[in-house]
Amino acid sequence: MSFLICVTGKSGSGKSTFARYVAAIHDCTYIDVDEIGHDSLIQEDVIHGLCQNFGKEILGFDGKIDRKKLGKIVFNDKSKMEILNDLTWQYMERTIDSHIQRATKPVVIDWILLPKTKYWELCDIKVLVEADITKRKQVVVARDNISEEYFDSRDSASIDYSPYSFDYVFFNDYSSEALNKMLETFKLGGKNNAD
Repeated sequence: MSFLICVTGKSGSGKSTFARYVAAIHDCTYIDVDEIGHDSLIQEDVIHGLCQNFGKEILGFDGKIDRKKLGKIVFNDKSKMEILNDLTWQYMERTIDSHIQRATKPVVIDWILLPKTKYWELCDIKVLVEADITKRKQVVVARDNISEEYFDSRDSASIDYSPYSFDYVFFNDYSSEALNKMLETFKLGGKNNAD
């Protein structure tokens, strides 16, 4: 099993930027679980299962899953979110396992829901990146081209983290100084709960 570094945090916190830099600086394999999740939505069995559960109105004109339409259904209903997770997770887990098994160097896994997966207990280093919710909202609304209401709905469907579960806790103010401090503080071999 490869050395695993788990990086998590709420949407727009800057966790992916941090995780990519860590992977580049320390010569690690980088796994973007969000990207794998997006790939799962183009798998025929997943599309079929989602349409069976939520109807064909979740499809766009191109016959593919429209993530915004799907989000409006699942982000306000935990039982529907669980259905989505169950349908996509098998593909995602197989893909993540494959990446880890093939890795010949440390692995950085980046995802908002990592603490709910088996990978959390397997992690050698756990990192939480936090940021002010107002700034996170600005970042995500601009990045994903969504409304503030959609952000609020999506964010409320996320999970809460206990800082005591992490080896590193970083607060991101989106400045280059903050990012540099985070990267300087982080050590592959050591653990340091830093704010």
